[in-house]
Amino acid sequence: MSGQADVKSIDTLAFVKAAVASFAHETGQAIAEVELEGRRAVDYITMDRAAHWKAEVRRAGDMVNQAIKDLEHCRAFKKVGDSQPSCVEEKKKLEKARARLALAEQKAEAVRRWTPMVQQQFRETCVKLVHFREVVDVKCPRAVATLERMLKALDAYRELSGPRPGGNAGGTASATAVTRQVEDPASPAPASTAAPAAPAGSAGPTVDPSTP
Repeated sequence: MSGQADVKSIDTLAFVKAAVASFAHETGQAIAEVELEGRRAVDYITMDRAAHWKAEVRRAGDMVNQAIKDLEHCRAFKKVGDSQPSCVEEKKKLEKARARLALAEQKAEAVRRWTPMVQQQFRETCVKLVHFREVVDVKCPRAVATLERMLKALDAYRELSGPRPGGNAGGTASATAVTRQVEDPASPAPASTAAPAAPAGSAGPTVDPSTP
């Protein structure tokens, strides 16, 4: 793997770091809300509805017993001679009470049947949520720390590679010119400060040794 990175924008890394931190925070809150709402749903089914339909079964049973007594009372005290009274109202009340009891028993049985299934599903969901929470609590802080190290390294690199004020631009240009002059054979030689040599074949001035 290459040891170099092609970074286009340092601000993007800062944005990603903030997004990861926000994701970890919001995810933790969402997991807590899911657990709370799930617990409420389980309690509603296994406790609230169970108690409600149990009470309804008891109440509907009492209504059936009362309707039976009313029907027997009607048949015993409203009989005229050998004719049997119709007791239509009492029969209707008994049928209605029995239908209500059947519905309450059906609902109570459904709650009893679904209670272990709901509890098992909720336990499995809680296990998955715990694993997910562990991933978020471990991976997200680690990613934030990695991004923080990257940002610090890039900031340090930007400070080192940035332009430095007060640089000796003239000296650099002079050094470049001198280098080019030495490397280029066609460049004119620099002027010499020594005296020119005498032409060949010409005699120099005669000096008398006796002259002081």
